[in-house]
This record gives sequence, structure tokens and C-alpha cells, in this order.
Amino acid sequence: MKIRAFIFIIIASVLWGTSGIFVNNLSPYGFSSLQMTAVRATVSFLFLLIFVLIKDRKLFRTKLVDLLIFALGGLGLFGTSSCYYASMQMTSISTAVVLMYTAPILVTVFSVIFMKEKLTLLKIISIACMVVGCCFVSGLIGGFKFDVVGILLGLLSGFAYATYNVATKIAVMRKNSSVTASFYSIMFMALFAISFSSPWEIPFHIAKEPVITVPFIIGLGVVTHVIPYLLYSNAMSYLPAGTTTAIGIIEPMSATLFSVFVYQEVLDVWAIIGIILILMAVFMLSRAESDKYEKRSK
Repeated sequence: MKIRAFIFIIIASVLWGTSGIFVNNLSPYGFSSLQMTAVRATVSFLFLLIFVLIKDRKLFRTKLVDLLIFALGGLGLFGTSSCYYASMQMTSISTAVVLMYTAPILVTVFSVIFMKEKLTLLKIISIACMVVGCCFVSGLIGGFKFDVVGILLGLLSGFAYATYNVATKIAVMRKNSSVTASFYSIMFMALFAISFSSPWEIPFHIAKEPVITVPFIIGLGVVTHVIPYLLYSNAMSYLPAGTTTAIGIIEPMSATLFSVFVYQEVLDVWAIIGIILILMAVFMLSRAESDKYEKRSK
């Protein structure tokens, strides 16, 4: 089962890394980052609704107070996708995905500040690698031109994703299923996105070339969200969380490869160094979490 779990995480990570392909193909038809978030959330919600109806309707059950936690998670997902897509359009696919992937480091910072977790030497080194790596990726170090707003939005997507992770962690600790937590978080994500995305414009964007836009809209929700989520959740049942996160660094790596080979993006040497530093930071933290998990299990 562990081998299958590893394969599932690898596939999920590669699928997550394809987001840039869908964003780049929908942008020319007038879709804003908020509208792409709205269609992604709506498609994801509908497919998860069908999944829960078929699998176990008891997964709909939750406490009223937990809906506030799910709303926070939904807000985090809304901020993650919206800022990520906008950053991708202003900078590049590789830059946006790496900046978004600072989330695990930010979760660590939150845990130290708000959950009183111990600040170890490894965490300090990881945070330092992230900060320096972000400076390289953003162009702050290296002297090349960069988009300030795009970089800030990329970092904000990481902050938003960290918020979603913390909210989901709290929800699961309160005895909610991970499927329940994701279902309601995505529901709130869809509500937030639809409220702020001028949804009445979306049909006009689709009408420009429905043969192209409809498949990419469905793919944005199913390929980059529903399928990888189901694969990842299944793998989580057989592997420690730290291990799954460590393997998850394939996502920014695959996104970067897609950006280079599909869209011919050119990576500056400083950007490559920054990407390596950030991935090293995430890997070190995830391995530390995996070791801690294994010690508790013994």
C-alpha cells in the first residue's frame, strides 16, 4: 500500500503543477484571476458534492461552530488561488508556484508564535533559507527586473494557503473528517470567489470559444483540484504527513518544468538558486515532522 501511496502523491503533485497550463489558456479569453478561482471552486465543489453523495452522506455532518473554521479555510483557499493566478500572470509560472510554496514555512512560523511550538535550530535554518530563497526568486538579490505586486501576491498566496492548512488542522482536531473539512472549505471558497469575481461576465468569456474554454474550465477544477486532492487524501492514510509533504515538493518542480518546456520561460541563475533554497527549506521541515511523527508512533 505504501508504494501505491507514493505513486498517488507523485501523480497528485504533478497534476497540481499543471495549474499554469490552464491559467495561460484561459487568460486570453478575458478570465481574471478571481474568475478562474470562481470556476475552479465551483467545478471542484460540484464534483466533491457528487463524491460525498456516493461515498457517505454522513460526511455532510458537522457542528455549527465548525462552519466558522471552514469559512476561514475557504477564505484561505480563495486567497490562495486568486493571488496565485494573479502572481502567475504578473511574474511567471515558476516564480508564482515557488512563492506559494512558502506556505509550509509560514505554517511553522504560525505554530511557533500562536501554538507555542519549540523553535529549533532546524526551523531557524529553514526559515532563513526561505527568506534568502524568496529574495533570489523575486529578484531582490541578483539585480534583475521584477514585478513588485506580482511578488507580493505570490507571497500572499503562500500566507493564504498557510491559513487554510491551519484551519483544516484545527477542524480535523475537532473530530471532523478531512473530506468534510475540504468539502465545506471549498464550498465557502466558491461563495467568496463568486461574490467578488463579476460572475455574470464568465458566460461571455466562455462564449468566445466554448470548444476550448469549457474543457479548460472543467480541467482547472478536476485536474488541478479534485483528482489530486482525492489521491493525496488516500495517500495520507498510509504515510506520515511529513513524508507526504516532502514528496509534495514535486509540485513546484513539475510546475517549473512545465513553464520551461511548454511556455519557454527562461530561469535566471539567481532564480534557480532561490528555488533550490526554498525547496530545501520545505524538505528539511517535512523530514523533521516525519521523524517527530515516527517517534510518537513508537
